Amino acid sequence: MNIHEYQGKEILKSFGVAVQEGIVADTVDQAVEAAKKMKSDYNSDWVVIKAQIHAGGRGKGGGVKLAKNLDEVKERASAILGMQLVTPQTGPEGKKVNKVLVAQDVYYPGASETKEFYMSVLLNRTNGTNIIMYSTEGGMDIEEVAEKTPHLIFKEDIDPKVGLQGFQARKIAFNLGLTGAAHKEMVKFVTALYKAYDATDSAMFEINPVLKTSDDKIIAVDAKVNLDENALFRHKDYAAMRDTAEEDPTEVEASASNLNYVKLDGNVGCMVNGAGLAMATMDIIKIAGGEPANFLDVGGTANAETVKAGFNIILKDPNVKAILINIFGGIVRCDRVAQGVIDAYQEIGNVPVPIICRLQGTNAEEAKKLIDESGLQVYSAIALQDAANLVTKVLA
Repeated sequence: MNIHEYQGKEILKSFGVAVQEGIVADTVDQAVEAAKKMKSDYNSDWVVIKAQIHAGGRGKGGGVKLAKNLDEVKERASAILGMQLVTPQTGPEGKKVNKVLVAQDVYYPGASETKEFYMSVLLNRTNGTNIIMYSTEGGMDIEEVAEKTPHLIFKEDIDPKVGLQGFQARKIAFNLGLTGAAHKEMVKFVTALYKAYDATDSAMFEINPVLKTSDDKIIAVDAKVNLDENALFRHKDYAAMRDTAEEDPTEVEASASNLNYVKLDGNVGCMVNGAGLAMATMDIIKIAGGEPANFLDVGGTANAETVKAGFNIILKDPNVKAILINIFGGIVRCDRVAQGVIDAYQEIGNVPVPIICRLQGTNAEEAKKLIDESGLQVYSAIALQDAANLVTKVLA
């Protein structure tokens, strides 16, 4: 589950990670008041207006602007709030900005130069450890750094059984070229950051940039946080941070029906039980000359209600020209799924596209008989190849 920058910073701050302070605003007037509070609380004459959407590259798209006075705060907030922000991660359609973060200016002059770093904590699936990735090249596209100057990206594997060790935190600070007070501050920062990642059951923490200020403080200027949805039952307060306005409405609806749905760009809708079978189904659709329009896993307990919900979600895609239902009856009986398909079809009424229903496993023959005798526009199949041939036929 992705969350906004300001929410990520709230989590980091609760674990002792120093962050760029800010106040979230929904309106221009709130943004002006937030800027005044930045001045009174942090003596920040300048503020940064930052669009809050679930995507990176906001600055490149015009979603991050510096404001040097209240008039500029009003101007910048007016321009950003409500805009359709397009970044490399949103796609050409962009995302509407409903909130901005009014953040303090942390690039103030001082005894030393400011310096930006990159740092992220995530799971290294190759060896089953956590990993801290970091670089001296912060504030820019880390993928570009990895491609052009891979020697500037460092990695530190951390055994989750023992956690981050002191020598590892010191090694990170040393590799970033820090000395004196800045070195000590970075050690504290890394230690607190890893603690936050571990305690929140997160999938990823990405801080870009981590800033060394002119007075040698180390702070998180940005925060991209992805929480593990499977662990949210342990973190009810974090689950409440979900912003469904930032998600695909169809995927939100599917989630409410306990369906795993991902929209794709094809013309054949899929309804399958089990992720592995779903992948095989998408392969057979391509072999048959179609393109999968979605990934939809109804789980191991498919019934009339889940089938109906699946139909409704698939049919919202105007590109769908056919629906392939591919169910393996292991836990669930095929005849019950078939009856669910018939009930859902009759309840929905007019289903404008042909449906191919391939049921295999327990009571598969009975299921085929139910569908064949239903009188509905549903083509039944038992073998996967038969289903593929039917896809080819209906798309012709």
